[in-house]
Amino acid sequence: MDTLYMQVADRLQAMIEKEVIRIGDKLPSVRSLSKEQGISMSTVFQAYYHLESKGFIEPRPKSGYYVCFSPRRLPEMPSISRPVKKATEVNVSEMITEVFSHHAGEDLLRFSVAAPTEDLLPSAKLSKSMLAAMRNTGGGLNYENLQGNLNLRRQIARQSLQWGGSITEHDIVTTTGCMDALTLCLSATTQPGDVIALESPAYCGTFQLAESLGLKVLEVPTNPVCGVDLEYLDKAIPKFKIKACVFVTNFSNPIGSCMPDKNKRELVKIVNKYDIPLIEDDIYSDIYFGKLRPSSCKQYDRNGNVLLCNSFSKSLAPGYRVGWTIPGKYKDRVLRLKLNHSVSSATLPQAAIAHFLENGRYEHHMRNLRKMLHTQCLRYQQAIADYFPEDTCVSRPQGGYVLWLELNQSVNTIELYEQALRRKVSFAPGRIFSLQDRYNNCLRISYATPWSKQVEDGLKLIGKLAAQMG
Repeated sequence: MDTLYMQVADRLQAMIEKEVIRIGDKLPSVRSLSKEQGISMSTVFQAYYHLESKGFIEPRPKSGYYVCFSPRRLPEMPSISRPVKKATEVNVSEMITEVFSHHAGEDLLRFSVAAPTEDLLPSAKLSKSMLAAMRNTGGGLNYENLQGNLNLRRQIARQSLQWGGSITEHDIVTTTGCMDALTLCLSATTQPGDVIALESPAYCGTFQLAESLGLKVLEVPTNPVCGVDLEYLDKAIPKFKIKACVFVTNFSNPIGSCMPDKNKRELVKIVNKYDIPLIEDDIYSDIYFGKLRPSSCKQYDRNGNVLLCNSFSKSLAPGYRVGWTIPGKYKDRVLRLKLNHSVSSATLPQAAIAHFLENGRYEHHMRNLRKMLHTQCLRYQQAIADYFPEDTCVSRPQGGYVLWLELNQSVNTIELYEQALRRKVSFAPGRIFSLQDRYNNCLRISYATPWSKQVEDGLKLIGKLAAQMG
C-alpha cells in the first residue's frame, strides 16, 4: 500500500490531470491542507515535494505552491504505422552500428541508451550479494548447470506470481542476457529464409539478430497505445507464410505501446490457430508506472507456443548479463542450442542475483526505480512540449525507458542526429527502427538519465535544431 504522502500526492495529481485544479492555480497552504486532511505538515510537504519533482507544481517565494503543468498540455500522439506490401530481406547493420558506435565518450549526453544509469542501480547491495555468491559457490569456478542456477530459477518462478504465471524452476532456462534468450528461441523455431513478424517500428537489435540468422521480416502496423494490429496479423500469417512472431508486448521499444490483456489473449489465440511460436520479449514489464505489473502473453499460454524472454539488464544489473527464457514446448531445442553455443551461463552473476532476490531486495529497489523513471518521463515530456516545434507528436508510455517523437515531415532525423552529435548530444534516429524507408522524421529519446540542467539543455538543443530544419 502507498505511503500516506503518496496517497495525498496521487489525489492532487488526479485533480490536476482532470483540470479540477488548473495551471496557475494556487494549492492549499501546507498548514491548511494539514488541518483539512487531518495529517501532519511533514506529510503535506512530502506530497508537495513529490509533485514538484514530477514537474506538476512549483514553489513561489512567500506565496506557496502553484500548478505549472498539466498532462493535457502534452503534444498529440504519434501516428499508427502503415502496413507494408512484402516481407523484407534484412540489411541494417551498417546504419545501426554507425549510430551506436558513438555511445562512448564521457562528455556525451546519451539520450540514445535505453538502460538505467549507474546512479539508479543498487550497486552496494549488489556487491554484498556478489560476495555472498562467491562464498556459497566456492568462488564460482565450476561450470553451472546447463539449465541455469537452480536458486535463480526458483526465484524467477516466484516472481512470476506477480503476472499470474504458474511456472516452476523446471520451465526456465537461464541465458546471457535477453538478446541471448531471443537468439536461442529464434534459432529453435525458425530456419534461414523464414519470415518472422515484428512490430513497426521495432527495436533495431532484433533486426540485426534476424539478419544474422538469415531471416526475412514482415513489419506489422503498430498503435503507440495498444500495440500490434491483430486483425492485420491474423490475415498476414497465412499470406506471408510467417513462421514466428517476435513482439514486445509491454512498453515496446521504441514506441512505448502496452498491449491490453484482451489483446494478449487474442494474440495467443492467433498463434495457436496457426500453430506458430510467439517469442515474447518481456524485458520492460517490471518498469511499469501504474499500480500493477501488466500481464504477459505467457500467462494465457496453454499450448506451449509462447516463448517468454526476459533479463535483469533493464532493472538491476546490465553488466551482469543475466537473462532467461520460458520456452514452452521448445525447451529441449533451446537447451540443445545452449549446450552447443555456450555450454552454460556464468555462475557468479546468476548466484548473486539469486541472493539479491532471495533476500527481498529486488522489489524495494524496483519501487524506487519505477518512481524515478516515471518522474523523469514526465519531466522529459514537459520539456519536449516546451522546447520542440508545436507540431511535434510524442508518445505517452506507461512504463519502460523511451519516448517516440514524430516531427514535421521536413525534418530528417539522421541529419538532426549528426548536428546534435557535433554538440555532444545523441539520440536514436527513427530510420534505424525499420527496414523500410520510413520514420525519417521520427526519433527515440531515452529518459534513463536523471533530470538535470544538462538534460534540459540537451532537449532544448534538439528542439531548437529541429525547429531550424522545419
